Amino acid sequence: MRIAMISEHASPLGDGGQHDHVAGLSAALSELGHDVCVYTRRDDPSVAETVTTPGGIRVVHIPAGPARFLPPDLLLPHMGEFAKRLEQLWRTGEWVPEVAHAHFWTSGLAAVTAARQIGIPVVQSFHELGEIEAGNDKPSRTGYERALGRAVDRVVAQTQDEVQGLVRIGVPRAQLTVVPAGVDSERFSPEGPAVERDPERPRILSVGRLVERKGFGDVIEAMRYVPNAEVVVVGGPSPDQLTADPGARKLRALAEKLQVADRFRLVGAVPARDMPSWYRSADLLVAAPWQEQFEPTALEAMACGVPIIGTTVGGLTETVVDGLTGDLVPARDPRSLGGAMRRLVNDKVRRFAYATAALDRARQAYSWKRVAAQVGSVYQAVTGRKAPTGAEEAMA
Repeated sequence: MRIAMISEHASPLGDGGQHDHVAGLSAALSELGHDVCVYTRRDDPSVAETVTTPGGIRVVHIPAGPARFLPPDLLLPHMGEFAKRLEQLWRTGEWVPEVAHAHFWTSGLAAVTAARQIGIPVVQSFHELGEIEAGNDKPSRTGYERALGRAVDRVVAQTQDEVQGLVRIGVPRAQLTVVPAGVDSERFSPEGPAVERDPERPRILSVGRLVERKGFGDVIEAMRYVPNAEVVVVGGPSPDQLTADPGARKLRALAEKLQVADRFRLVGAVPARDMPSWYRSADLLVAAPWQEQFEPTALEAMACGVPIIGTTVGGLTETVVDGLTGDLVPARDPRSLGGAMRRLVNDKVRRFAYATAALDRARQAYSWKRVAAQVGSVYQAVTGRKAPTGAEEAMA
């Protein structure tokens, strides 16, 4: 099947987050026999118009707006031009997709605009949903997401929590199919180098942007219940900008106030290629958000054989099997979080059991081959095509 991936701000040639998702899904679909082309916005004037990856995925850079980086939520004004160029390529080119799969809401708007003119079915992945913009005269992002969810042929949600969010904003449940995100088990694995650490002090790792809803403040408060462990937070701005970052300053001030600053370390952003070594250095990962749809760091850590302590929020309740691959605790409850951290830090046998089960779950339930086969079934449903040879086995 000829598949067009529309990912305006997240090229599979980049690193992290949606970049990795599009790259992993595209590569796995190609291995199942599909012909995949990814369309992304040109944000670098020096990049070639078309780049072919070692796995045979074509990445086409579409000129739409300035050829420089723009934050995702500032791309809406350029999606008309993006859509126009997509339609031109598909009308005049030799390669015409049988299905278009859009990633993120702005990509979806461009994909629907272009594909509907030619009769190409569209599948949509939001990856994350926006919040309702109260008091704004302009149409909100949620309004666009609602209209888009109704206009496309199928929406692929990553979790049941995302399904509930889409239904709440008015997307018909019949439009929705749940397919979890995948993880690259070759890149994220227990084998490989680990960041150096103090062997005498247990290491608790937490990863993400330094925003309040990620729950890093709760993790710092929970440190009072684990007096012998250190907490390392990876994420946020680059290390040289941490001093001036408001989120980092707030967390450091809280650590000083609670007298745990000597066991708390902010690393800042690290290259995506280095993340596996950070996961491998940890005794456990804590993901303590109180408002989150999907937490990819938990899945990456599991693939590295690291047990998880998470909050009962969003996709964590599906990724983490409580009592088997990790422990789940209520959100915004530092005492419960601290108790879970202390118990797991002090129980080496349980950590080993959780780590073994986490690794097995990541490799079995979240392999890109399995995810691609499930997504491929969605494509077959909207196009009426039969599954390619081998897809059924991949889903087994």
